[in-house]
Amino acid sequence: MIVQIAVLLFDKVYALDAVGPYEVLRGIPGAGVCFVAADPGPKPTESGALALVADHALHAVPNPDIVVVPGGAGEVDARADRRVIDWLQVAHEGSQWTTSVCTGALVLGAAGLLEGKRATSHWTALDALRQFGAEPVGDERVVFDGKVVTAAGVSAGIDMALTLAERVAGPDVAQAIQLEIEYDPQPPFDTGSTAKAPPELVARLRAASRFARAT
Repeated sequence: MIVQIAVLLFDKVYALDAVGPYEVLRGIPGAGVCFVAADPGPKPTESGALALVADHALHAVPNPDIVVVPGGAGEVDARADRRVIDWLQVAHEGSQWTTSVCTGALVLGAAGLLEGKRATSHWTALDALRQFGAEPVGDERVVFDGKVVTAAGVSAGIDMALTLAERVAGPDVAQAIQLEIEYDPQPPFDTGSTAKAPPELVARLRAASRFARAT
C-alpha cells in the first residue's frame, strides 16, 4: 500500500494543525507525507517563532491520496489565493480523503467542498462555516461526511489523523501509532471545550478571537 499525503502550508499556519496529523499519518505503512505550498519554502507559523518548510509546489503534487489543510490566521489569505483553491478542487476530485484541521475548514469551504456537508472547525469559527453552505457541528471533535473529514480546533487534528489511519490501514496500525507517539491525554485542566470551560473564559476568548473582531 502506497499512500501519498499532502499537507498544505501557508504563512501564519498554526504549527500543531499541520505537525500533529503529520506525526500520525507518517506512521501508516507505505505512506509518504509531503508539505506543499503555492510558493515552496519556509512558512512562518502563526506565532512567528517557528517556520515549517514546504518542499513542493502545489502543481508538483496534483493527485494526493489524502489532503490535509491546517488552519491559522493565514487561512484568510490562503482561501483568497486562486492557486490554492484550484489545487484543492482538482486534488479533491481524485483524493481518497480530503481533510482539514481547525480553521482549515474555511479553506475547504472556499473551494466549494463543504456545500451541504456537516463540518466542524475551531469553536470560534463554527458560525463562519455557514457562509460556505456547511452545517456546523460543534459537539464532535472529528466529523466525517463522505470523504471530507473536518477536525475541531488544533489538537483535534491528532484525533482526526488517528481515526483516518484506522480507516486507511486498520485498527492495529492506528493503535500502534497512538502508542508510538504516546498520545494519552491527561490534561491538568478540564477546560478543553466550551461545554466544560467556565462561561466567563469562553466569553473572553470568543470576544478576543479574530472572528469576533471581523463582525
